[in-house]
Amino acid sequence: MQNNFKKFKKVPLILSILLLSFSSLVFFFLYHQTQTNDRASGELEVEWRSEVARRGELKSFDLLLKAIQKERTELDTHYIQNTDIVPFLNMIEKLGPEVGARTEVVLVDMPKDKGGLVVGINATGSFESLYKFFTLLENSPYELDFLSLNMQSQITGGELGENQMARWSADFKVKLLSFIQ
Repeated sequence: MQNNFKKFKKVPLILSILLLSFSSLVFFFLYHQTQTNDRASGELEVEWRSEVARRGELKSFDLLLKAIQKERTELDTHYIQNTDIVPFLNMIEKLGPEVGARTEVVLVDMPKDKGGLVVGINATGSFESLYKFFTLLENSPYELDFLSLNMQSQITGGELGENQMARWSADFKVKLLSFIQ
């Protein structure tokens, strides 16, 4: 056996040890890189999942907005913006001819307490048409508070008799409570 040991060369052993050391270093380096990449991919996966969740929430929010759009539009029609009171005033003036009365908006005022919009309306016609106009105003989609109502009869026509017709004149003062400033 001593003979075998003498034949043993040290160079291949040293090369083997160096190759083992180099392989071990490469292994540990690659293992460390793999661990780093694994942590980075875990962080990216968490970020990706949170982004997917956020997009899902945005999508459901968008669907919810589309679902309530009709109700929102209906709700917006019950409130008047201070920048857009013309449709409300036009609605008032169009109600009169529908019932046979002549209507005119004579006053638009915003009180200092900013609790609404005060609108003065002058209407003329038969008693029945003025009553219907008053009822239509009362049943309008807007929240109104009637501050005053002054109705007067004006008799037109010839002398007292069958040709005589009673015309009525009414002055309404209405406060629009569903007014957004």
